[in-house]
Amino acid sequence: MGLQDDLSARGYAVIPALVDGAACDALRARFDDDDAFRNTVVMERHGYGRGVYRYFRYPLPEPVAELREQLYPQLAPVANAWAESLGQDVRFPPALGEFLAHCHANGQARPTPLMLRYRGGDHNALHQDVYGDVAFPLQATVLLSDPQRDFDGGEFVLVEQRPRKQSLAHVVALRRGDAVVFPNAIRPARGTRGYFRTTFRHGVAEVRRGERITLGLIFHDAK
Repeated sequence: MGLQDDLSARGYAVIPALVDGAACDALRARFDDDDAFRNTVVMERHGYGRGVYRYFRYPLPEPVAELREQLYPQLAPVANAWAESLGQDVRFPPALGEFLAHCHANGQARPTPLMLRYRGGDHNALHQDVYGDVAFPLQATVLLSDPQRDFDGGEFVLVEQRPRKQSLAHVVALRRGDAVVFPNAIRPARGTRGYFRTTFRHGVAEVRRGERITLGLIFHDAK
């Protein structure tokens, strides 16, 4: 199955080896470059879990900007199909620049790509990344660390809340350089009477050992 087929069938998809090893190492080294970031959040202070994440400032580092621009056009047709299935009037333009111009015109001009670092005992509680009225329905996380070498635990978790049913957990296995694409908040699922919406939240299980660093790619900007 391809990217769009996986997203339609399961609500999420894995892109194997989106980033090569050398690029993963270079991006990981960016975490300690204070000049690259506009904001740093210590998760435990806010009840978000344990760990640290940092939002990039504009201009984004070239590899981050390229990944964001590379993925968006592949996902925009899916986003539009989802909006149509859910009866929403919103439609997403084919190019990221056009969509970001719409975000900025609506007062959302702060960049949202970020890096996240977890060490032993750290985790990320289930959440959604919604930063304003304008939101792209899909986002991506790229694993930059090697789960066989750099850390244990730290599984990526999606929890899907389905109407009148118990929630469904998806535990997504990733290797270094893999990306997982998943819903920002909701997605359409096909039922016997047409489409219905399910709600997604995502998080990271406890890291038992080592250090886990990821790159988060969110396509809408923030207020």
